[in-house]
Amino acid sequence: MTDTQTPEERRKLARRTVLAAGGVAVTAIGVGGAFTAGAEASDQEGDACYTLTSELVEGPYYIDADKIRQNVTEDQEGIPLALRLKVIDAETCRPVRNAAVDIWHCNASGIYSGYEEMSSGGGGPAPTGAPPSGTPTDIPTGPPPGGGGGHQEPTDDKRYLRGTWRTDRQGYVGFRTVFPGWYRGRCVHIHVKVHVDGTWTDAGYEGGHTCHTGQLFFDERSVLASAEVEPYASNTTTRTTLDEDTIYPGNGHEGGLLHLRYDRRHVAHGVQAHLTLGITPDATHDG
Repeated sequence: MTDTQTPEERRKLARRTVLAAGGVAVTAIGVGGAFTAGAEASDQEGDACYTLTSELVEGPYYIDADKIRQNVTEDQEGIPLALRLKVIDAETCRPVRNAAVDIWHCNASGIYSGYEEMSSGGGGPAPTGAPPSGTPTDIPTGPPPGGGGGHQEPTDDKRYLRGTWRTDRQGYVGFRTVFPGWYRGRCVHIHVKVHVDGTWTDAGYEGGHTCHTGQLFFDERSVLASAEVEPYASNTTTRTTLDEDTIYPGNGHEGGLLHLRYDRRHVAHGVQAHLTLGITPDATHDG
């Protein structure tokens, strides 16, 4: 029989076939425990097919992958966060295997490792004394509060809340960390990069190119819940909400808004987060 379907019709049929099988939702079994991929249906995850995740700015605090690990917590205090990502080719919906995924974010006080002198952490008492008067004579330095400035060289050798790990055969990668805090001018977020076509060696990941640079965001309800728990409650920096943030694109999960699961009465026990990242492996997006 002659195939009379157009390429567009075959594309739509292929997508319906994928969605008919049901999306695969991700469940983190115990914050700080093992991660597993369950067979739970999820329309939200299925809709990720053919949807590109928004490309966003890298920000000034990126350090190239030098910590190949899943647990990035080190000695940082905070609400345990189990983060699970799935990386797929947005054109074919197929998982992207053996990709290197970087994450990095500030701690509960708004401080980035590697840049402790430059970060604008919110801990400490309010300023005292008379307010300054007259015309300022100094010129502001460092990145703008929105986080969109160019890359800055590290000022110290700390590397907490940073790590790189590879995606498995199904495109999944998991990290153990803590719920991020906030700092001047930005909502609560995690930075993420995806690298492909490189080589995994004993020393880490080498070569390839960056096909996705994005940020992961938290809804206001979860952030307000975290703000009631120490050490977040001691962060005195005025918080920028998700709607006020100048980098969040406002397009939900496509823009990096995480799916979250936690006990609202006991958020301190931990938060589970997951998201599917739809990327174009052949593209270059280095932020």
